[in-house]
Amino acid sequence: MFISTAYAQDAAAAVGGAGAIVMQLAPLFLIFVVFYFLLIRPQQKRAKEHREMLGALKRNDRVVTAGGILGTVTKVKEGSEEVEVEIAPNIRVMVVRSTISTLVRPMAANDSKPA
Repeated sequence: MFISTAYAQDAAAAVGGAGAIVMQLAPLFLIFVVFYFLLIRPQQKRAKEHREMLGALKRNDRVVTAGGILGTVTKVKEGSEEVEVEIAPNIRVMVVRSTISTLVRPMAANDSKPA
């Protein structure tokens, strides 16, 4: 008497079990998709732009190092990871290319023309 009832419940659980697993995994999948588009993909894009910027360094570029030092590129060694940067008049240092964080571009002033 008790055994047949247990079999009936087991059969019903086995049929609906596959749908329950999908419903439990759906939120995890959606969270991964959101993280990919909001966090992972933009970070990969920024890293690619930074690599391209480092590859395009040339003389007289104004740069900021990871330590916050501003300087002007005086020599770029092709095939090497070293770049010579002038941080003050006649003071040049060798820095590793990957420690250059940004390229400083001159900005035009927003001064209005005198009347």
